[in-house]
Formats: sequence, C-alpha cells, structure tokens
Amino acid sequence: MILQRFACLLVIFQFSLLMASGQGNQLSTQNKKAEKFFYAAMEAYEVKNFDRALMALKKAVGEDPQFTEAYILQGDIRAENHEYEAAITLYQTAIKTNKPFSPNLYLILANMQLNNGKYADARQNFQRLLDSDQVPETKRRQAASGIKSADFAIRAMAHPVPFTPVNLGDSINSKCDEYINAITADESLLYFTRLNAINAQTIDQHQNGEEDFYVSRCVDSVWSKAVNMGPPINTHGNEGALSISPDGKMLFFAACNRPDGFGSCDIYWSHRLGDRWAEPENLGEVVNSPQWDSQPTFSSDGKTLYFASNRRGGRGSSDIWKTELQPDGSWTPPVNLGDSINTRDEEMAPFIHPDDQTLYFSSKGHPGMGGLDLFYSRKDAAGKWRRPVNMGYPINTCADEITLVVNAKGNVAYISSDKFGGKGRQDVYRFPLYKEAQPMLTTYFKGVVYDEETKVRLDARFELIELGSSKTVAESHSDRLTGEFLLALPTEKNYALNVSKDGYLFFSENFSLSGTNSQKTPFVKNIPLKPIKVGEAVVLKNIFFDTDKYILKDESLAELQKLLALMQKNPRLKIEISGHTDNIGSEAHNLELSGNRANAVYQYLVAHSIAATRLTYIGYGFSQPIDVNTTDQGRANNRRTEFKVIGN
Repeated sequence: MILQRFACLLVIFQFSLLMASGQGNQLSTQNKKAEKFFYAAMEAYEVKNFDRALMALKKAVGEDPQFTEAYILQGDIRAENHEYEAAITLYQTAIKTNKPFSPNLYLILANMQLNNGKYADARQNFQRLLDSDQVPETKRRQAASGIKSADFAIRAMAHPVPFTPVNLGDSINSKCDEYINAITADESLLYFTRLNAINAQTIDQHQNGEEDFYVSRCVDSVWSKAVNMGPPINTHGNEGALSISPDGKMLFFAACNRPDGFGSCDIYWSHRLGDRWAEPENLGEVVNSPQWDSQPTFSSDGKTLYFASNRRGGRGSSDIWKTELQPDGSWTPPVNLGDSINTRDEEMAPFIHPDDQTLYFSSKGHPGMGGLDLFYSRKDAAGKWRRPVNMGYPINTCADEITLVVNAKGNVAYISSDKFGGKGRQDVYRFPLYKEAQPMLTTYFKGVVYDEETKVRLDARFELIELGSSKTVAESHSDRLTGEFLLALPTEKNYALNVSKDGYLFFSENFSLSGTNSQKTPFVKNIPLKPIKVGEAVVLKNIFFDTDKYILKDESLAELQKLLALMQKNPRLKIEISGHTDNIGSEAHNLELSGNRANAVYQYLVAHSIAATRLTYIGYGFSQPIDVNTTDQGRANNRRTEFKVIGN
C-alpha cells in the first residue's frame, strides 16, 4: 500500500493550526472546569489516546456549550479516525458558537465536505474563506481551486458518463487488496499487486501485509487463476506499482527501503528471457532520487519511462516525470512533464497507453470530484501534453480514484476499487471505456523470428518507423530464447517495419493503417531472416514511387537508410538492385520503368558513398511476378523493388 501512495491522508488535521485567533492562544471559554477538561484532552490527544481525549472534551462542552476549541479538537480526532461525517458536524458546531476562530477552519471544513460529496456546502465554505480578512494568499489559492472543483463536481453529477464496472471474479480477486498494474498488448496476460495477509487478523483489522505481484493468463476469453510471480521479482519485502512494456519483455516496479536504494522508494527493472525474469536491478541514481520514486509506466516506443516522484524541483507534493532509455543502456536525467500535467498538489499513478499519445493519471490538483480523480491528456502535433480532461462522474467520485489501465484497443479500462462490494476490499474491475476518453486505436503484430535455413529462433531488433516523418516510433527485440515478439501498432498512420540482426539480411514490412479506424484484427506472422550469402534476395516493401514514375517518394527514406546501413556494416557485400512491375502496359515500357526505378535506388546509395563497384541495377519489367496479375493486391505485390546478394 505504501507504493500506491506516499501520503495516507487527504488533509492532515492538526489542532495547533486552528488555535490562532484574535486573542492569541487564549481560549474562548471563561469556565475553569471546561478549561481543565480541555487541557486534559490535549494531553491525551498528543499521545494518541483518542478515547480519553474525547471523554474529556465532552465534559468540557458540558461545562461550556459555546467552547469553540473543544468542538474543533473533537473534529480533528474524528477526522484522524476517518469519521468524516462526525468531524463535519463538529466543525460546523464550532463555527456556530460565534467565538473567534481561525479562517483555516473554513478551508478544512470545505475540503472535508468536498471529499465527502457535499459540493454545495463545500463551495459555500470555500467562499467564506475568501470573504474573510487577513487570509494568506496560499489559502486563497486553495479556496479558489476548491470552488472550481465543487462547480465541476456539480456539473459532472448532472451529466454522468457511461460506467458499468464488472468484477473480474475469483481468479483475480480475493479477500485481500488487489491493485491493477498492467495488461499486455495482446491482452493475454494481466498483472496486478496483491496485499497478502500475514495472518488471519491482517485482513479483518485492515493491517498491512506483504505486497506481491501476480499474473493471470487469458484462455478462451477467461482469466486463469492468478499465480504469484515468485522470485526473483517477488521477495519477502514489498513490491508494488508494476509496469510491463507492451511487448511483455521488460518489467518495471517500485520497492522501498532496500539496501541498494537511493531514496525511500526506488524504481527497479528486469528483462524476460523465455519464461523467466532476470534478477531485478535498480535503475540507478540518475533516475532514482533521495526522495520517493514510484509508479513507473513504460511506453510502446521502447524507451520512455514515466513515473511519479516527490523529488525536489517539482511543481507540487508529487509530480509525473519522464526519462528515456539510451542505446547504451543508460537513462537520461528525468524531466518534469510541466504545468499542463503537474500542479501544486498531487499527480501520480501515470499510465501511458500503447498508442504513445494518451496519458492517464491521478490528480488532486486539477478540478475534480474531491480527493484524487482520474484524468487523461493527449499529445498535440508538437508532442506537448494538452490540458488534462477529468474522466467524469461516476468513474470519479468524492473518494480517491488512483489506478487505471486501458487495453491496447482502447475500448476497455481496468480499475481497482473498494466502492462496489466485491470479493474483498480493493478488487480489480473492467468496464467499457466511453468514446471520448478512448485513446488512439492500437492493434499489434506478433510472431516468431527464426533463421530461414536452420529454423533456430533468433534475437532480432525491431524498429517501427512512421513513414511520413521517418521517425522511429517504437523499438523492441524478439526474445533471445524463444524468438517471440509482440509490437504495438497505433493506427491512423503508415509505418515501415524493419527487423534486423547482424549476419542477416533485414526484413521489411509495411503497415498502411491510416484511415483504418475500425481496424481491430491483429497481425500474426512469423519472420524468417536470411543469412547474408550469395543468391539471397529481399523485397524492399517500403520503397515508394508515384504511379508510372521513378522518382523516389519521401516515404522511401527510412527504407533507403536501412539498406545504406546494411551496406556500410558489411563492406564486402555486393548487391543487385532490381525493379519489377505488374503486366499493365507494354513490355518495353515496363522494362524501362522498372530499370529507372532500380536506378533511383542505385543513385541514392552511390550519392551516400557506397562504391559503384559494389552495386548493379536492372529492370525486369513484369517477367518475374511473385503473385497473380488478376487482382489489385496481386498486381501491387508484383510492383516492387528488390535487392539480391551477388557477392560477399
């Protein structure tokens, strides 16, 4: 539980904050017996003997029913015991005594009313604070923010969003607390944290137990009985806030007070090899600070890690930060996500969707229903985060809403909550996510990479490149032992995929997903890599020309750079570049067109310092089809550019 949130209480109620009045530290009563009982209560309060303190305070107000401070201290004790309704009544009684008290009481009362769904009352008391004299500017800002939240909550309840949560059942949930953590892009594995009971009394008495990670596999649309992930990920200490990369190959989590830690809680990571996880490692002092660092979430781009921290240099009590994984395995110094996301209050529990464009997180600082609410933000065209949007009522309520995970398709969300009964306290639920809050639709590409000759499975590098910008939007590797891969594919854009490994010719694929908003069918394909040897050929699926033209289109740049890199890495490699067409048009015209297209690739390589002696080019027209010429798709496959190894 300590990993879910570093501060337990929404508001820290301290009687000493309320004692200031126009009479300094002088009490509002003149009754000596009432005063005696009050000081006895204060002594008991300071040693946390709340029962004795309450008894003394009842005697104090029995002696003087207008004893302001006695009601306030009773309210503080009830609040610390989470008896918020009783605390609200006591604070209201204190105000009605018409004795001098600090305007802070309006702020504490209003916040408590806001966090208990009494929005109209909360707004009234926030306004009373603003109307008071000599109120510090920081308190005025808090009151103004509270009014915005109260107004938002009233509107939100008048216009609820669709929300039909369904408990995931006995396979996932138990009498213990379960917190949703992650789901793989193909929705085959679900990860969560369970607060295991140390003994039978732990659950009944709401005591802390031991936090461990569990995983469940989806078989025929049914979640299997969750199993403990075991060592080396789980230990006898607490682990929490797990994040799995969308490809399922990297795992990040938070752990506290470990011997190799740099702060109270640090972020660790591990890599999967086959069906085993490597020994976790601390991300190091570049990422982890002397403070609290937790709740990591890893992007589908294969390099960006978002996390929550209360480190110095932030905007509020906890902020969301990001760091990037470098090719050498190091991490960049964390960068704060800035004012569009972070506020003077808490921001935490980020979840970056596999579309790499939509960030879900929990915040107390943006206008909401009270406490922590769930929000989402999207990147603009420049890659900046837009103003967050509250996910609305009844997803958000006056209680804390902290964790949210959304599947790759973007149509289903998972939360942890204790508001709906369930199997225990915190249970995992799923619900259809309403359209406005959905991320960009994301599908996936999965399969196995293997050596075409030996059939041995290979560890290969994947690069997903946006054709319009030639920007690498995702990087991944197939499993070193199994060759398996899983790559998230955000739709609405066109991509080039390059799969490479030293000693092999690269594999080229094209995903034209622009305008396919209804595309939900994943791509499943095994990839044979060809060893570099004479006679082997590769179709360059991301070389593009306009119809009946031979000038390379800009979208070809990414593929040309991969071919250039292959030639540079293998200086003895000699290739033939060939152009091919469909059978539309005359043989002579197609021979000329295919030759000119092959020459365009040849000229690019020569212009980038590849010796002409290592290259030849030729046009074959429609003499070497690889598909039928009787369909549009067949003719498209026949219109291609290839290269073949002719020397090494």
